[in-house]
Amino acid sequence: MIRSDQIRAARAALGWTAAELSAHAHIGLRTLLRIEANDGVPQTTTSTLLKIQTTLEAAGIEFIGTPDDAPGIRIHSSPSSAG
Repeated sequence: MIRSDQIRAARAALGWTAAELSAHAHIGLRTLLRIEANDGVPQTTTSTLLKIQTTLEAAGIEFIGTPDDAPGIRIHSSPSSAG
């Protein structure tokens, strides 16, 4: 599972607003803001977290570490911008 601070960091690294991430991930903006407002692993459905994670990964973010051991992100070129 990913943590709220990883989501915030990933979004900032991409230069995306919360509204942009919610649109790309097909989740509600209020849902995303609630998830980002807390620390640690968000208390939300697994499917919502997977939507966020896969959206950010498709944009070039790699989630590293575990929730309890050095959680962070690594930034890669997104597949759509390669070439």
